[in-house]
Amino acid sequence: MYLALQREVETTFEGVDVFLSFSSRMVLKDLHKRGMAYQNLPQVLAEVDWLGYRNIIVVSVNLFPTDEHELLLRTVEGFKQFSYANIRATKAIINKTKETSLALKGLTEAISEKKWANLFVIHGVPILDLAGLSSVSYTEEFLKLISKKNYTCSLEGAFPYYAVKEALVEQMKKDGVTHVQVVPMLLVSGNHYIKDMVEISDELGEHFESRIVPSQTASERFNLIELQSIRDIMFQNIKEEIIKLG
Repeated sequence: MYLALQREVETTFEGVDVFLSFSSRMVLKDLHKRGMAYQNLPQVLAEVDWLGYRNIIVVSVNLFPTDEHELLLRTVEGFKQFSYANIRATKAIINKTKETSLALKGLTEAISEKKWANLFVIHGVPILDLAGLSSVSYTEEFLKLISKKNYTCSLEGAFPYYAVKEALVEQMKKDGVTHVQVVPMLLVSGNHYIKDMVEISDELGEHFESRIVPSQTASERFNLIELQSIRDIMFQNIKEEIIKLG
Protein backbone atom coordinates (compact mmCIF):
# COMPACT_ATOMS: atom_id res chain seq x y z
CA MET A 1 0.00 0.00 0.00
CA TYR A 2 2.94 2.32 0.62
CA LEU A 3 4.32 1.46 -2.81
CA ALA A 4 0.96 2.39 -4.31
CA LEU A 5 1.08 5.67 -2.38
CA GLN A 6 4.60 6.29 -3.68
CA ARG A 7 3.44 5.81 -7.27
CA GLU A 8 0.49 8.16 -6.70
CA VAL A 9 2.77 10.87 -5.31
CA GLU A 10 5.11 10.45 -8.30
CA THR A 11 2.16 10.83 -10.66
CA THR A 12 0.64 13.78 -8.81
CA PHE A 13 3.91 15.71 -8.50
CA GLU A 14 5.50 15.21 -11.90
CA GLY A 15 9.27 15.47 -11.93
CA VAL A 16 9.62 14.81 -8.21
CA ASP A 17 11.70 11.80 -7.13
CA VAL A 18 10.13 9.86 -4.27
CA PHE A 19 12.00 7.69 -1.75
CA LEU A 20 10.58 5.50 1.02
CA SER A 21 11.94 5.19 4.55
CA PHE A 22 10.66 3.14 7.48
CA SER A 23 10.98 3.96 11.18
CA SER A 24 10.24 0.48 12.54
CA ARG A 25 13.29 -1.73 13.01
CA MET A 26 11.06 -4.79 13.03
CA VAL A 27 9.61 -3.83 9.65
CA LEU A 28 13.06 -3.08 8.23
CA LYS A 29 14.44 -6.43 9.42
CA ASP A 30 11.47 -8.25 7.89
CA LEU A 31 11.90 -6.39 4.59
CA HIS A 32 15.62 -7.17 4.53
CA LYS A 33 14.85 -10.87 5.05
CA ARG A 34 12.68 -10.66 1.93
CA GLY A 35 15.53 -9.11 -0.03
CA MET A 36 14.16 -5.54 0.02
CA ALA A 37 16.87 -3.15 1.14
CA TYR A 38 14.81 -0.28 2.56
CA GLN A 39 16.36 2.14 5.08
CA ASN A 40 15.39 4.37 7.96
CA LEU A 41 14.99 8.15 7.66
CA PRO A 42 18.57 9.17 8.60
CA GLN A 43 19.97 6.70 6.05
CA VAL A 44 17.65 7.91 3.28
CA LEU A 45 18.36 11.57 4.06
CA ALA A 46 22.09 10.87 3.87
CA GLU A 47 21.63 9.08 0.55
CA VAL A 48 19.56 11.80 -1.15
CA ASP A 49 21.93 14.45 0.17
CA TRP A 50 24.91 12.52 -1.25
CA LEU A 51 23.07 12.22 -4.59
CA GLY A 52 22.99 16.00 -4.74
CA TYR A 53 19.36 16.86 -4.03
CA ARG A 54 19.12 20.37 -2.62
CA ASN A 55 15.37 20.59 -2.01
CA ILE A 56 14.02 17.78 0.17
CA ILE A 57 10.58 17.34 1.70
CA VAL A 58 10.18 14.68 4.37
CA VAL A 59 6.55 13.60 4.20
CA SER A 60 5.16 12.41 7.52
CA VAL A 61 2.73 9.51 7.25
CA ASN A 62 2.16 9.59 11.01
CA LEU A 63 -1.54 9.88 11.71
CA PHE A 64 -1.13 12.00 14.87
CA PRO A 65 1.63 14.52 15.78
CA THR A 66 2.78 12.52 18.79
CA ASP A 67 6.12 10.87 19.62
CA GLU A 68 6.92 9.24 16.27
CA HIS A 69 6.15 12.44 14.39
CA GLU A 70 8.25 14.44 16.88
CA LEU A 71 11.16 12.06 16.26
CA LEU A 72 10.79 12.68 12.52
CA LEU A 73 10.94 16.44 13.10
CA ARG A 74 13.99 16.16 15.36
CA THR A 75 15.73 14.00 12.76
CA VAL A 76 15.11 16.62 10.08
CA GLU A 77 16.29 19.47 12.32
CA GLY A 78 19.42 17.52 13.24
CA PHE A 79 20.23 16.74 9.62
CA LYS A 80 19.95 20.42 8.72
CA GLN A 81 22.99 21.09 10.86
CA PHE A 82 25.41 19.41 8.45
CA SER A 83 23.59 19.50 5.10
CA TYR A 84 23.51 22.30 2.54
CA ALA A 85 20.12 21.07 1.31
CA ASN A 86 16.89 22.94 2.00
CA ILE A 87 14.98 20.34 4.02
CA ARG A 88 11.39 20.65 5.19
CA ALA A 89 8.94 18.27 6.85
CA THR A 90 5.18 18.08 6.49
CA LYS A 91 2.71 18.09 9.35
CA ALA A 92 1.13 14.88 10.61
CA ILE A 93 -2.12 13.88 8.94
CA ILE A 94 -4.51 14.61 11.83
CA ASN A 95 -3.43 18.16 12.51
CA LYS A 96 -5.67 20.88 11.06
CA THR A 97 -9.15 21.19 12.53
CA LYS A 98 -11.14 21.70 9.32
CA GLU A 99 -9.46 18.96 7.30
CA THR A 100 -9.56 16.56 10.25
CA SER A 101 -13.25 17.22 10.91
CA LEU A 102 -14.22 16.70 7.27
CA ALA A 103 -12.13 13.54 7.00
CA LEU A 104 -13.59 12.02 10.18
CA LYS A 105 -17.13 12.95 9.15
CA GLY A 106 -16.54 11.43 5.71
CA LEU A 107 -15.08 8.28 7.29
CA THR A 108 -18.13 7.82 9.52
CA GLU A 109 -20.50 8.33 6.59
CA ALA A 110 -18.55 5.92 4.38
CA ILE A 111 -18.48 2.99 6.82
CA SER A 112 -21.75 3.37 8.71
CA GLU A 113 -24.57 0.91 8.11
CA LYS A 114 -27.98 1.05 9.73
CA LYS A 115 -27.66 -1.84 12.17
CA TRP A 116 -23.93 -1.54 12.93
CA ALA A 117 -22.29 0.47 15.71
CA ASN A 118 -18.69 1.57 15.12
CA LEU A 119 -15.84 1.00 17.57
CA PHE A 120 -12.92 3.17 16.44
CA VAL A 121 -9.63 1.79 17.79
CA ILE A 122 -6.82 4.34 17.94
CA HIS A 123 -3.27 3.05 18.41
CA GLY A 124 -2.29 5.79 20.87
CA VAL A 125 0.86 6.11 22.97
CA PRO A 126 1.44 4.82 26.53
CA ILE A 127 2.55 8.24 27.86
CA LEU A 128 -0.15 10.79 28.69
CA ASP A 129 1.85 14.04 28.70
CA LEU A 130 3.24 14.01 25.16
CA ALA A 131 2.81 16.87 22.72
CA GLY A 132 0.19 16.20 20.09
CA LEU A 133 -2.20 14.18 22.23
CA SER A 134 -4.82 16.91 21.87
CA SER A 135 -5.28 15.71 18.27
CA VAL A 136 -6.06 12.22 19.57
CA SER A 137 -8.52 13.62 22.12
CA TYR A 138 -10.20 15.76 19.46
CA THR A 139 -10.58 12.73 17.18
CA GLU A 140 -12.19 10.68 19.94
CA GLU A 141 -14.58 13.42 21.02
CA PHE A 142 -15.52 14.42 17.48
CA LEU A 143 -16.32 10.85 16.44
CA LYS A 144 -18.58 10.33 19.45
CA LEU A 145 -20.25 13.70 18.97
CA ILE A 146 -21.26 13.23 15.34
CA SER A 147 -22.93 9.86 15.86
CA LYS A 148 -24.44 8.05 18.84
CA LYS A 149 -23.36 4.84 17.10
CA ASN A 150 -19.66 5.76 17.42
CA TYR A 151 -17.52 4.47 20.29
CA THR A 152 -13.77 4.82 20.79
CA CYS A 153 -10.88 3.17 22.62
CA SER A 154 -7.16 2.69 22.07
CA LEU A 155 -4.61 -0.09 21.87
CA GLU A 156 -1.83 1.49 23.94
CA GLY A 157 -3.00 5.03 24.73
CA ALA A 158 -5.73 6.62 26.85
CA PHE A 159 -8.75 4.40 27.52
CA PRO A 160 -7.10 1.19 26.27
CA TYR A 161 -9.43 -1.58 25.18
CA TYR A 162 -8.08 -4.10 27.69
CA ALA A 163 -9.03 -1.75 30.56
CA VAL A 164 -12.36 -0.39 29.30
CA LYS A 165 -13.85 -3.34 27.41
CA GLU A 166 -16.32 -4.24 30.18
CA ALA A 167 -17.54 -0.65 30.41
CA LEU A 168 -17.76 -0.44 26.61
CA VAL A 169 -19.82 -3.61 26.38
CA GLU A 170 -22.10 -2.46 29.20
CA GLN A 171 -22.66 0.94 27.56
CA MET A 172 -23.31 -0.62 24.16
CA LYS A 173 -25.89 -2.96 25.67
CA LYS A 174 -27.58 0.00 27.40
CA ASP A 175 -27.67 1.78 24.04
CA GLY A 176 -29.37 -1.20 22.43
CA VAL A 177 -26.42 -2.15 20.22
CA THR A 178 -26.66 -5.60 18.59
CA HIS A 179 -24.00 -5.34 15.86
CA VAL A 180 -20.49 -3.85 16.28
CA GLN A 181 -17.80 -3.31 13.66
CA VAL A 182 -14.20 -2.62 14.70
CA VAL A 183 -12.64 0.30 12.82
CA PRO A 184 -8.80 0.41 12.88
CA MET A 185 -7.73 4.06 13.17
CA LEU A 186 -4.40 3.19 11.59
CA LEU A 187 -2.93 4.38 8.31
CA VAL A 188 -1.96 0.79 7.44
CA SER A 189 -3.07 -1.87 9.89
CA GLY A 190 -0.40 -4.53 9.34
CA ASN A 191 0.16 -6.86 12.28
CA HIS A 192 -2.27 -4.86 14.42
CA TYR A 193 -5.03 -5.99 12.08
CA ILE A 194 -4.01 -9.65 12.22
CA LYS A 195 -3.55 -9.71 15.99
CA ASP A 196 -5.29 -6.90 17.85
CA MET A 197 -8.27 -6.05 15.66
CA VAL A 198 -9.22 -9.69 15.18
CA GLU A 199 -8.88 -10.29 18.93
CA ILE A 200 -11.08 -7.31 19.78
CA SER A 201 -13.70 -8.39 17.25
CA ASP A 202 -13.67 -11.93 18.62
CA GLU A 203 -14.14 -10.70 22.20
CA LEU A 204 -16.99 -8.41 21.20
CA GLY A 205 -18.47 -11.40 19.37
CA GLU A 206 -19.25 -12.94 22.75
CA HIS A 207 -21.85 -10.21 23.28
CA PHE A 208 -22.81 -8.90 19.83
CA GLU A 209 -22.66 -9.74 16.16
CA SER A 210 -19.17 -8.43 15.38
CA ARG A 211 -16.78 -7.90 12.49
CA ILE A 212 -13.90 -5.74 11.35
CA VAL A 213 -15.17 -2.97 9.10
CA PRO A 214 -15.01 -4.04 5.43
CA SER A 215 -12.47 -2.41 3.15
CA GLN A 216 -13.78 0.55 1.20
CA THR A 217 -11.75 -0.48 -1.86
CA ALA A 218 -10.65 -3.74 -3.45
CA SER A 219 -7.93 -4.26 -0.81
CA GLU A 220 -8.13 -7.19 1.57
CA ARG A 221 -8.15 -5.13 4.77
CA PHE A 222 -9.54 -1.78 5.80
CA ASN A 223 -6.83 0.90 6.09
CA LEU A 224 -7.16 4.66 6.42
CA ILE A 225 -4.64 5.10 3.60
CA GLU A 226 -7.24 3.77 1.16
CA LEU A 227 -9.50 6.76 1.85
CA GLN A 228 -9.17 9.58 -0.65
CA SER A 229 -9.79 12.20 2.03
CA ILE A 230 -6.73 11.00 3.98
CA ARG A 231 -4.53 10.97 0.89
CA ASP A 232 -5.82 14.44 -0.02
CA ILE A 233 -4.54 15.75 3.32
CA MET A 234 -1.11 14.24 2.66
CA PHE A 235 -0.97 15.68 -0.85
CA GLN A 236 -2.04 19.11 0.40
CA ASN A 237 0.70 18.95 3.05
CA ILE A 238 3.22 18.22 0.30
CA LYS A 239 1.94 21.09 -1.86
CA GLU A 240 2.30 23.51 1.05
CA GLU A 241 5.92 22.53 1.65
CA ILE A 242 6.75 22.73 -2.08
CA ILE A 243 5.45 26.32 -2.04
CA LYS A 244 7.55 27.10 1.04
CA LEU A 245 10.63 25.71 -0.72
CA GLY A 246 10.14 28.43 -3.34
